[in-house]
Amino acid sequence: MAIANRDGCDTAERLARIVRADGSAGHVAPDRLSRNDALLRDIADALHQLCSLHGRHPGVVDHAARADVHPAATPWLEQAAAAFAEERAYLIRVSAAAGPPPGTPGQAAVEAALAAQRHAIDLLARSGRPGCALGAAIAVTLDWAVIRRPLDAAAIRLGLETIPLTLPSPAQTLRLIDQVTDAAPIERAMTFGLQQLLAQHRGLWDLLLARAESRG
Repeated sequence: MAIANRDGCDTAERLARIVRADGSAGHVAPDRLSRNDALLRDIADALHQLCSLHGRHPGVVDHAARADVHPAATPWLEQAAAAFAEERAYLIRVSAAAGPPPGTPGQAAVEAALAAQRHAIDLLARSGRPGCALGAAIAVTLDWAVIRRPLDAAAIRLGLETIPLTLPSPAQTLRLIDQVTDAAPIERAMTFGLQQLLAQHRGLWDLLLARAESRG
């Protein structure tokens, strides 16, 4: 049974609220990059940087499947891992079609920032603290629908075929949270993993906006 907080809100509902408030849906960058008048160079930059975080294998969900062994999470992790394999291939394909990232002032600082983000994401996904890696996997899964908007918009603009999103649905993910948050330490670790993964996504969108502005 999910744990309820002082306001009577269970963990699944609370984490869903955090994703809505602190995830990509609350940032202006995904919508800007999804518009028809978005500059192709900005789109190429965004896709390239997304590849640097989520185009690698093993990814967040793959690591979480090895680090977080709660029995109830296994079917969800298997579905999510298979879906993200398709998402990685799609992301790489659209990114290649969009072309290389544009030259931008301060590239060395950008590379350092991205390396720090990759390191932070890897630490979350590999965490041995029960619930932390799963929280990160849940965050990227729930946040991916918003990340998909500029990705799909770019594919359509470049004449590529989009693919169906086969990640676990939000309802499936919220049921999973209810099933695994049977102890307060797991709930805290899951919340931490989720919040920190979302922070990396927000950091990436901030970086992309700053890079676009520096190009004029």
